[in-house]
Amino acid sequence: MKTLVIIPTYNEAENASAIIDAALKQDKSIDVLIVDDNSPDGTSNIVKNKQKKNKRIHLITREGKMGLGSAYVAGFKYAIQKGYDYIFEMDADFSHDPDDIPRILNEMEHNDLVIGSRYLKGINVVNWPLRRLILSFFAAQYAKLITGMPINDPTGGFKCFRREVLESINLNDILSDGYSFQIEMNFRTWVKKFRIKELSIVFTDRRVGQSKMSKKIVREAIVVVWKLKYYKIKKRIK
Repeated sequence: MKTLVIIPTYNEAENASAIIDAALKQDKSIDVLIVDDNSPDGTSNIVKNKQKKNKRIHLITREGKMGLGSAYVAGFKYAIQKGYDYIFEMDADFSHDPDDIPRILNEMEHNDLVIGSRYLKGINVVNWPLRRLILSFFAAQYAKLITGMPINDPTGGFKCFRREVLESINLNDILSDGYSFQIEMNFRTWVKKFRIKELSIVFTDRRVGQSKMSKKIVREAIVVVWKLKYYKIKKRIK
Protein backbone atom coordinates (compact mmCIF):
# COMPACT_ATOMS: atom_id res chain seq x y z
CA MET A 1 0.00 0.00 0.00
CA LYS A 2 1.44 3.34 -1.08
CA THR A 3 1.32 6.14 1.49
CA LEU A 4 1.76 9.86 0.96
CA VAL A 5 2.39 12.27 3.82
CA ILE A 6 1.32 15.78 2.80
CA ILE A 7 3.05 18.60 4.69
CA PRO A 8 2.05 22.20 3.89
CA THR A 9 4.79 24.76 4.54
CA TYR A 10 5.23 28.48 4.81
CA ASN A 11 8.53 29.67 6.26
CA GLU A 12 9.49 26.26 7.65
CA ALA A 13 13.16 26.27 6.63
CA GLU A 14 14.15 25.41 10.19
CA ASN A 15 11.94 22.30 10.22
CA ALA A 16 11.64 21.09 6.61
CA SER A 17 14.65 18.80 6.33
CA ALA A 18 14.17 17.16 9.72
CA ILE A 19 10.41 16.56 9.34
CA ILE A 20 10.90 14.98 5.91
CA ASP A 21 13.57 12.61 7.25
CA ALA A 22 11.47 11.73 10.28
CA ALA A 23 8.43 10.87 8.15
CA LEU A 24 10.34 8.85 5.55
CA LYS A 25 12.11 6.68 8.12
CA GLN A 26 8.80 5.30 9.42
CA ASP A 27 8.31 2.92 6.48
CA LYS A 28 9.69 2.34 2.97
CA SER A 29 6.16 2.59 1.55
CA ILE A 30 5.95 6.25 2.57
CA ASP A 31 6.54 9.23 0.30
CA VAL A 32 6.45 12.87 1.42
CA LEU A 33 4.85 15.74 -0.48
CA ILE A 34 5.73 19.28 0.58
CA VAL A 35 3.22 21.91 -0.54
CA ASP A 36 5.09 25.18 -0.14
CA ASP A 37 3.46 28.60 -0.51
CA ASN A 38 6.55 30.27 -1.98
CA SER A 39 8.16 30.69 1.45
CA PRO A 40 10.45 33.75 1.58
CA ASP A 41 12.85 31.84 3.85
CA GLY A 42 13.75 29.35 1.09
CA THR A 43 11.88 26.31 2.36
CA SER A 44 11.29 25.03 -1.19
CA ASN A 45 15.01 25.26 -2.03
CA ILE A 46 15.82 23.00 0.91
CA VAL A 47 13.26 20.49 -0.35
CA LYS A 48 14.61 20.66 -3.92
CA ASN A 49 18.11 19.86 -2.68
CA LYS A 50 16.82 16.84 -0.76
CA GLN A 51 14.88 15.67 -3.82
CA LYS A 52 18.13 15.25 -5.73
CA LYS A 53 19.10 12.45 -3.35
CA ASN A 54 15.71 10.84 -2.68
CA LYS A 55 12.93 10.06 -5.17
CA ARG A 56 10.44 9.62 -2.32
CA ILE A 57 10.36 13.40 -1.78
CA HIS A 58 7.93 15.47 -3.86
CA LEU A 59 7.25 19.20 -4.01
CA ILE A 60 4.49 21.52 -5.13
CA THR A 61 5.50 25.19 -5.04
CA ARG A 62 2.61 27.65 -5.19
CA GLU A 63 2.68 31.32 -6.15
CA GLY A 64 2.13 32.72 -2.68
CA LYS A 65 0.49 32.26 0.72
CA MET A 66 -2.82 30.70 -0.30
CA GLY A 67 -3.86 28.93 2.90
CA LEU A 68 -3.86 25.56 4.62
CA GLY A 69 -7.04 24.14 3.12
CA SER A 70 -6.12 24.83 -0.50
CA ALA A 71 -2.64 23.41 0.15
CA TYR A 72 -4.16 20.13 1.30
CA VAL A 73 -6.60 20.10 -1.63
CA ALA A 74 -3.64 20.47 -4.01
CA GLY A 75 -1.96 17.60 -2.18
CA PHE A 76 -5.07 15.43 -2.28
CA LYS A 77 -5.42 15.90 -6.03
CA TYR A 78 -1.77 14.98 -6.47
CA ALA A 79 -2.22 11.85 -4.33
CA ILE A 80 -5.29 10.72 -6.28
CA GLN A 81 -3.55 11.32 -9.61
CA LYS A 82 -0.49 9.32 -8.52
CA GLY A 83 -2.53 6.44 -7.09
CA TYR A 84 -1.57 6.57 -3.41
CA ASP A 85 -3.67 4.36 -1.14
CA TYR A 86 -3.31 6.23 2.15
CA ILE A 87 -2.97 10.01 2.39
CA PHE A 88 -1.78 11.75 5.55
CA GLU A 89 -2.11 15.32 6.72
CA MET A 90 0.71 16.42 9.01
CA ASP A 91 2.21 19.69 10.26
CA ALA A 92 5.79 20.62 9.48
CA ASP A 93 6.69 21.82 12.98
CA PHE A 94 6.84 18.48 14.88
CA SER A 95 3.67 19.27 16.82
CA HIS A 96 2.55 15.98 15.26
CA ASP A 97 4.97 13.21 16.18
CA PRO A 98 6.10 11.32 13.04
CA ASP A 99 6.61 8.24 15.22
CA ASP A 100 2.79 8.02 15.44
CA ILE A 101 2.52 7.36 11.70
CA PRO A 102 2.86 3.54 12.04
CA ARG A 103 0.14 3.50 14.73
CA ILE A 104 -2.22 5.36 12.45
CA LEU A 105 -1.35 3.17 9.46
CA ASN A 106 -2.13 0.08 11.53
CA GLU A 107 -5.63 1.44 12.25
CA MET A 108 -6.15 2.20 8.55
CA GLU A 109 -6.48 -1.53 7.86
CA HIS A 110 -10.04 -1.38 9.23
CA ASN A 111 -10.97 2.30 8.81
CA ASP A 112 -11.34 4.96 6.13
CA LEU A 113 -10.23 7.96 8.17
CA VAL A 114 -8.05 7.84 11.25
CA ILE A 115 -7.69 11.05 13.27
CA GLY A 116 -4.86 11.69 15.70
CA SER A 117 -6.89 13.07 18.60
CA ARG A 118 -5.66 15.48 21.27
CA TYR A 119 -8.90 15.18 23.26
CA LEU A 120 -9.85 11.50 23.15
CA LYS A 121 -8.42 10.70 26.57
CA GLY A 122 -8.49 13.96 28.46
CA ILE A 123 -6.33 16.76 27.06
CA ASN A 124 -3.01 15.66 25.60
CA VAL A 125 -1.38 18.96 24.66
CA VAL A 126 2.14 20.02 25.71
CA ASN A 127 3.59 23.56 25.92
CA TRP A 128 0.53 25.49 24.73
CA PRO A 129 -0.39 28.76 26.48
CA LEU A 130 -3.51 28.24 28.60
CA ARG A 131 -5.51 30.73 26.48
CA ARG A 132 -4.84 28.85 23.26
CA LEU A 133 -5.53 25.49 24.89
CA ILE A 134 -8.92 26.70 26.14
CA LEU A 135 -9.73 28.16 22.71
CA SER A 136 -8.83 24.93 20.92
CA PHE A 137 -10.66 22.63 23.33
CA PHE A 138 -13.90 24.63 23.32
CA ALA A 139 -13.70 25.09 19.55
CA ALA A 140 -13.63 21.30 19.25
CA GLN A 141 -16.63 20.93 21.55
CA TYR A 142 -18.50 23.69 19.70
CA ALA A 143 -17.91 22.03 16.31
CA LYS A 144 -18.96 18.66 17.69
CA LEU A 145 -22.17 20.11 19.18
CA ILE A 146 -23.28 22.10 16.12
CA THR A 147 -22.48 19.51 13.46
CA GLY A 148 -23.47 16.42 15.43
CA MET A 149 -20.28 14.60 14.52
CA PRO A 150 -19.20 12.05 17.16
CA ILE A 151 -15.59 13.25 16.91
CA ASN A 152 -13.75 14.56 19.97
CA ASP A 153 -11.08 16.47 18.05
CA PRO A 154 -12.70 17.72 14.82
CA THR A 155 -10.14 20.52 14.37
CA GLY A 156 -7.07 18.28 14.63
CA GLY A 157 -4.71 18.25 11.65
CA PHE A 158 -2.94 14.88 12.01
CA LYS A 159 -4.96 12.30 10.12
CA CYS A 160 -4.99 9.74 7.34
CA PHE A 161 -7.57 9.15 4.59
CA ARG A 162 -8.11 6.23 2.27
CA ARG A 163 -7.92 7.39 -1.32
CA GLU A 164 -11.53 6.29 -1.84
CA VAL A 165 -12.71 8.90 0.68
CA LEU A 166 -11.00 11.74 -1.14
CA GLU A 167 -12.23 10.46 -4.50
CA SER A 168 -15.81 10.57 -3.20
CA ILE A 169 -15.56 14.26 -2.22
CA ASN A 170 -15.74 17.05 -4.78
CA LEU A 171 -12.59 18.82 -3.68
CA ASN A 172 -13.51 21.88 -5.75
CA ASP A 173 -16.57 22.38 -3.52
CA ILE A 174 -14.66 22.76 -0.25
CA LEU A 175 -16.02 25.80 1.60
CA SER A 176 -13.26 26.54 4.04
CA ASP A 177 -9.58 27.04 4.72
CA GLY A 178 -7.65 27.25 7.98
CA TYR A 179 -8.68 25.03 10.87
CA SER A 180 -12.28 24.91 9.68
CA PHE A 181 -10.99 22.93 6.70
CA GLN A 182 -10.28 20.08 9.13
CA ILE A 183 -13.84 20.23 10.43
CA GLU A 184 -15.26 20.22 6.93
CA MET A 185 -13.22 17.25 5.71
CA ASN A 186 -14.24 15.25 8.77
CA PHE A 187 -17.87 16.28 8.27
CA ARG A 188 -17.96 15.31 4.61
CA THR A 189 -16.39 11.95 5.45
CA TRP A 190 -18.89 11.35 8.26
CA VAL A 191 -21.91 12.34 6.15
CA LYS A 192 -20.85 9.78 3.54
CA LYS A 193 -20.80 7.13 6.30
CA PHE A 194 -17.17 6.17 5.97
CA ARG A 195 -15.52 4.43 8.92
CA ILE A 196 -13.85 6.97 11.22
CA LYS A 197 -11.55 6.17 14.13
CA GLU A 198 -9.87 8.48 16.62
CA LEU A 199 -6.48 7.51 18.00
CA SER A 200 -5.08 9.28 21.04
CA ILE A 201 -1.89 11.28 20.41
CA VAL A 202 0.19 13.80 22.33
CA PHE A 203 0.32 17.19 20.60
CA THR A 204 3.44 19.23 21.34
CA ASP A 205 3.68 22.92 20.46
CA ARG A 206 6.09 23.72 17.63
CA ARG A 207 9.82 23.47 18.35
CA VAL A 208 10.85 26.50 16.26
CA GLY A 209 9.16 29.08 14.02
CA GLN A 210 5.91 30.96 14.46
CA SER A 211 2.32 29.75 14.78
CA LYS A 212 -0.03 30.39 11.83
CA MET A 213 -3.08 30.83 14.10
CA SER A 214 -5.01 34.09 13.60
CA LYS A 215 -8.33 35.70 14.57
CA LYS A 216 -9.50 35.30 10.96
CA ILE A 217 -9.03 31.52 11.19
CA VAL A 218 -11.05 31.39 14.41
CA ARG A 219 -13.89 33.49 12.94
CA GLU A 220 -14.04 31.30 9.86
CA ALA A 221 -14.35 28.15 11.98
CA ILE A 222 -17.26 29.65 13.95
CA VAL A 223 -19.19 30.36 10.76
CA VAL A 224 -18.32 27.23 8.78
CA VAL A 225 -19.88 24.76 11.21
CA TRP A 226 -23.27 26.45 10.74
CA LYS A 227 -22.85 26.40 6.96
CA LEU A 228 -22.12 22.68 7.08
CA LYS A 229 -25.18 22.01 9.22
CA TYR A 230 -27.36 24.10 6.89
CA TYR A 231 -26.04 22.42 3.74
CA LYS A 232 -26.59 18.99 5.27
CA ILE A 233 -30.21 19.86 6.08
CA LYS A 234 -30.69 21.09 2.51
CA LYS A 235 -28.96 17.93 1.24
CA ARG A 236 -26.29 19.97 -0.52
CA ILE A 237 -23.65 17.90 1.25
CA LYS A 238 -24.16 14.19 0.80
